[in-house]
Amino acid sequence: MDEQKTDPAGSSASETTEDQLKAVQKQLVECEKMATLGQLTAGIAHEIKNPLNFIKNFSELTLELTRELTEELGRFSGVIDPKDAEYLGSILNDINGNIQKISEHGKRAESIIRGMLLYAHGKEGERIPTDINAMLAEYVALGYHGMRASDNTFNIKIEQETDPAIGMIYIVPQDIARVFLNLINNAFYSTHQKSRKEIPAYAPLFKSTTKDLGDQVEIILWDNGNGIPPALSQKIFTPFFTTKPAGSGTGLGLSISHDIVVRQHHGSLTVNSVEGEYAEFVIRLPKK
Repeated sequence: MDEQKTDPAGSSASETTEDQLKAVQKQLVECEKMATLGQLTAGIAHEIKNPLNFIKNFSELTLELTRELTEELGRFSGVIDPKDAEYLGSILNDINGNIQKISEHGKRAESIIRGMLLYAHGKEGERIPTDINAMLAEYVALGYHGMRASDNTFNIKIEQETDPAIGMIYIVPQDIARVFLNLINNAFYSTHQKSRKEIPAYAPLFKSTTKDLGDQVEIILWDNGNGIPPALSQKIFTPFFTTKPAGSGTGLGLSISHDIVVRQHHGSLTVNSVEGEYAEFVIRLPKK
């Protein structure tokens, strides 16, 4: 039998190769971590923030103008026919209501962007008190609109149930954000792929649930997409493993998510699934 070759330090050639592969894998994981959220938030900051400011500012200005116009209309109450005055008043009320909705949703979008930037630019490894319910809701909305932007045929019913007793928990928000984005995007992708099969009566559905478990919080993300075959359920957290077509995924998303939840936050990430019916990811995180 041939003897195994060793280097001068006594390590085998296979061990050296394995170390090199691990180093490359670690670099790829770090690159994926940065790319997942960093590029997204940079695009949001530069492409959406400025036009959003215009929407907010001009909606506030228009609200002020409608108030002034209503006051001016009142000054002519004795000149204008009462029916005409009533009609003009109803139009102004409709305009005012519409602008208030624009302003309200503009502020909501601004809040999401502000949160995204906070999560993206937080200090590496720094745990800060975070409203996990609000954070999850924001990323579900972000994932939905992201899918709609890339494919306007995408649609899904979303159900969200949150436990207000959770309060604030201490996490590294920019990293848990990566976990949410990855799992939500996977769920939306799976349901969209299933909907393309034109299965009779199939209606894409995504559910998110949070529960207070005392010293822990549980987050459940469920979808009725294609599910995961039993033979693959043990492999999905393995680096570079993916069921998506070539070019559609790196196979690192779930591996990174598992690493963030389990190793970094000392929690757990498990999956329950029935192939062709549903997939459910369960995240448990300590509150502190």
